[in-house]
Amino acid sequence: MAQARHDWYQTESYITVEILLKNQKAEDVKVKFSPDALSASVVLPSGDYNLDLQLSHDIYPDKSSYKILPSKIEIRLAKTEALWWSALDRKPGMSSAGVAPTMVGPDQIAEVPRYPSSSLKAHDWDKLEKEIERIEHEETPEGEQAVKDLFQKIYRDGNDEVRKAMNKSYLESSGTVLSTNWDKVSTKKVDINPPDGTEFKKYDC
Repeated sequence: MAQARHDWYQTESYITVEILLKNQKAEDVKVKFSPDALSASVVLPSGDYNLDLQLSHDIYPDKSSYKILPSKIEIRLAKTEALWWSALDRKPGMSSAGVAPTMVGPDQIAEVPRYPSSSLKAHDWDKLEKEIERIEHEETPEGEQAVKDLFQKIYRDGNDEVRKAMNKSYLESSGTVLSTNWDKVSTKKVDINPPDGTEFKKYDC
């Protein structure tokens, strides 16, 4: 069976899976979507490449799609819920309870703490924090999207502790804190901390 690398990232609405195979013909590529699974196959000179994933969460098959680019095959999975996935596929014994929550806009984020450069890719966290603050002050839709994109990059490039910190802080603070510092948030509950001048209210369903 042929081998190829695949990668993935996410937004509020979509999971994007990239299969890094160049210059593929449309007739050689088959992608099948189901509510909880993704299946892709590519005919290669060295043998067929297959990617079969039992997804961590459900998707909308009819809203999902793929396209063949010169450098890769790009697959877009439409989320049924605006949840932040902590994993692409469901491993044996894995439940969906640990999935990360929905990403929020910059007006809801009260904390972006520093984190040492122990992630898979080193980051200058001071620089990132200043960049987020600069974008937030712009108060434009483009600025809000830029903040989301930046947090998606942090989540994608960070190690397991960065992701766990983001998941735990968001869930426990009801979306008012998004931290990357696992050492800080792992030992205690993260309190609700709304932005200055606002008041947090919990509404009963």
